Amino acid sequence: MSSNSLTPSGPGRSELALKSHAVGFAADSQGLYSHSQAAATQEAFLNGVHEAVRVLRRFKWVILSIVMASTLIGFAATLMSTRLYTAAVRLEIDSAAARVVQKGEVAPTEMRDFEFLRTQFELMQSRSVAERAVASLKLADDPEFTARPAPTLWSRLLSFGNARPEPTPADRTAIEKGIAGLVLANRTVRPVPGSRLVDLSYTDKNPERARLVVMALASQFIVSLRDKKFEATEYAKTFLEDQLQQLKSKLEQSDNVLIAFGEKEKIVATAPDRASIAENNLAAANAALGNLIADRIKNEQLYHQVENANDATLPQFLSNAAIASLRDRRNTLVTEYQEKQELFRSDYPAMQQVNNKIKETDKQIANEIRVIKTSLKGAYDAALAQEQEMKARVETLRAEVLDLQKRSIQYNILKHESESNRSLYDDLLQRYKEIDVAGGVGASNVFIVDPAETPKSPSWPSYSKNLGVAGALGLALGLLAAFILERLDNRVSKIEELERVSGLPTLGVVPLVEHGIGLDAEIQNHSSRLWEAYRSLATALQFASTAGLPRSLFFTSSQAAEGKSLTSFAVARHFSSLGLKVLLIDADMRRPSLHKKLGVNPGAGLSNYITGAPLEKVVFDAGTPNLWFIPAGPISPNASEMLASPRIAVLMQTVVETYDLVVVDGPPIMGLADANLLSRATEATVFVARAGKVEKHQIRAALKRLRGAHCHLLGAVFTQYKPDGGLYDDYAYSYKQGYTYGKAYDYGADQDETERERAAAREPNLIGSVKALLFK
Repeated sequence: MSSNSLTPSGPGRSELALKSHAVGFAADSQGLYSHSQAAATQEAFLNGVHEAVRVLRRFKWVILSIVMASTLIGFAATLMSTRLYTAAVRLEIDSAAARVVQKGEVAPTEMRDFEFLRTQFELMQSRSVAERAVASLKLADDPEFTARPAPTLWSRLLSFGNARPEPTPADRTAIEKGIAGLVLANRTVRPVPGSRLVDLSYTDKNPERARLVVMALASQFIVSLRDKKFEATEYAKTFLEDQLQQLKSKLEQSDNVLIAFGEKEKIVATAPDRASIAENNLAAANAALGNLIADRIKNEQLYHQVENANDATLPQFLSNAAIASLRDRRNTLVTEYQEKQELFRSDYPAMQQVNNKIKETDKQIANEIRVIKTSLKGAYDAALAQEQEMKARVETLRAEVLDLQKRSIQYNILKHESESNRSLYDDLLQRYKEIDVAGGVGASNVFIVDPAETPKSPSWPSYSKNLGVAGALGLALGLLAAFILERLDNRVSKIEELERVSGLPTLGVVPLVEHGIGLDAEIQNHSSRLWEAYRSLATALQFASTAGLPRSLFFTSSQAAEGKSLTSFAVARHFSSLGLKVLLIDADMRRPSLHKKLGVNPGAGLSNYITGAPLEKVVFDAGTPNLWFIPAGPISPNASEMLASPRIAVLMQTVVETYDLVVVDGPPIMGLADANLLSRATEATVFVARAGKVEKHQIRAALKRLRGAHCHLLGAVFTQYKPDGGLYDDYAYSYKQGYTYGKAYDYGADQDETERERAAAREPNLIGSVKALLFK
């Protein structure tokens, strides 16, 4: 088999390649999705930051004013605040007091430091300690505490015209309770972290009084702990006295019952560690019986050993002195007989005499053995008799002990009860004596480490702290006010807001120009941003539709003074500079303004054409190459009826065939039908909105009317735009107090309106009002 046969080929290889490609594409898609999601999150975060910066830049004067006002109020309040002095004493709190005696403690010992210290802190802040301190210092006699507070403005208004009743005199207890409340309100307990130390402080207008009060609080707290121990000791003593009396009566009663029962049953009480007489007798009898049995067994063995013995070789016989003497005598006679046997014969008289002595000695030995046997038999019989008698005695004593034990059951019960009562009585009596001794010891577990000193400088007010808090509060209020004003501001000030509200693409953004700069010069200056903005708008108009630049454009806005006249003029002038034949028509039949801008003051215009004048009589040279102008003509009281004339359609058809571009400056919508009529007569409509002035509902209403007329809305132009925070540098100008929009932006504005008031009108309501007041 060749190696090529192992390589996939044909459809199988193609399928494997497709699968690999699909897996790789899925992985790449997942990676692209994760990257796009991360990029979207980052962009959303940056947009949020930019939005916050924009709001801060826009309302910076509001924020700064609120911060300054809050700081000034805090500074004034600090200057007018009463000087207060704080005196502090440091205390040490141990878990348990030093014991002079080892017993006699009534209160339980605290085991958990946290719970114990927390309890001590709460006790230190109790009203009872404050009332004790007030009573010890006699603060009820201090006129500063007992003086009646001055009536407030509200109380004076409520009591106006009515005679104030005389206050009823309060008793001393009520006065001291009221002063204790003031003391509690001005004292502070601050534990030292990680230790058993606590700082107790008190604040007062009088530094010496602050020291006295805080020392009184510390002292009275220590005294209250001692009093608590004394009260517990007294209660324990009273309780133990009552219990001792009861136990004493029970002990006497139980002893009497025990003695009476013992007399009745004839039971003699012995020591707790000793047995009764019957038990002692039984034990002695058992011991004696054991000895008698041992003696009987010994005598029985001795008797059985010698019972059948005939010779004197047994130890019992050999140890007998008589038998030993007879044996010595016999041995001597046998020795003598053997010595004489060598000389004499056995029938010799001397030999017979010796032999007879030997026989007599043997008889005496036999008699002695018989006597010993008889004595051993007697000893055995006597021991056996004694054993039998002692067994009978033991049985008798055993019966007596059993009977005594049966009769002693109730006796022992009564005896145990009596002993238990006696033990309880002894323990309570000992406890009572220990408490009596320990009750007079006044040891405490709280000690004064650092006594309070008279403060030299006030603790309140603190300029730095108060001003910092006031500034922080003012900053928070300023930020809150800024974002609230931003939410309440219904005007469109951002490009994305215009697109979201109108639903139209933004074709161009016209920036705010500096006051004092001529608009004609700015439009003609190819290096200015205003010219760049209109150039960008003209470029966007060329690509706004698939057919390219519309032959006729209609510019309108929701209300007056939004810059539509200047925009239409700038667009017409720009396209004329490109070589196109452009006709600019001022179709605002109510308040025309383009003829002033172009310097044309003819007597005829659009209104004359509608009433029958020929077209060539109303078309004028605008003074710019390739640019012609039809003014509005004399103002007519029925502008809507004139614009509804069929001659408008005839005019648009005629001029579209003659000119490359027709730009119509129409009136604002403002609830009128003029703009709707003109939008139907033109090929495309451009909506102009002024940044920071037009409101969202006005844009929606105006566009609703235009869409109701079935006109072709090409897009929107955002004019007089001033980006906050310089986020849109392509359209931004440096902002100064004297900036304005120029006369050509206004629709029907009064000529005597000051530039400063107009600039204030462009700002949000609150900022404009503040600037108008400050710079009026």
